[in-house]
Amino acid sequence: MNTQDLNQNHQATFDHIKHLAAAAKDAGVATPLDYAIFQDHGYKGLYGGMGAKNIHAHKNLKKSDKILDRMGSTELAANLFRATQTEEKLRRDQVQGKQHANQTHFSVGQKVRQTIEELGGTMPEDIPVPEKSIKQLESEQKKLLTKSDKKQ
Repeated sequence: MNTQDLNQNHQATFDHIKHLAAAAKDAGVATPLDYAIFQDHGYKGLYGGMGAKNIHAHKNLKKSDKILDRMGSTELAANLFRATQTEEKLRRDQVQGKQHANQTHFSVGQKVRQTIEELGGTMPEDIPVPEKSIKQLESEQKKLLTKSDKKQ
């Protein structure tokens, strides 16, 4: 997958996380702390019990790294599927209450994980971290475009 495709997948994931945040808010996930806990439940379902801090440690990410910025296309796709399906389930089932929303997010994450396992895929926590973050790739791409514009 080229940098542009990865960048588009990354942006799509962020866009859907905004939709997920809106659905979570409608379900009663009101404060930033509530939302962080809600997100952690989704990660715990998908990553076999690991929350954001555990994922950071397991993947040896820098404290300043955002998890989504350090994912390749397969891992991004799993997280995008988790986000879209959780959003739809929250709305479809008219989930109310932050505990119910958290449990929904966890359960959807578990189902995505189960599907990966059934297909013989690599578990998200075991997918290697790309050498460069999406931010580094974007910066390099901008530099290349600037150089090519100057040559023309």
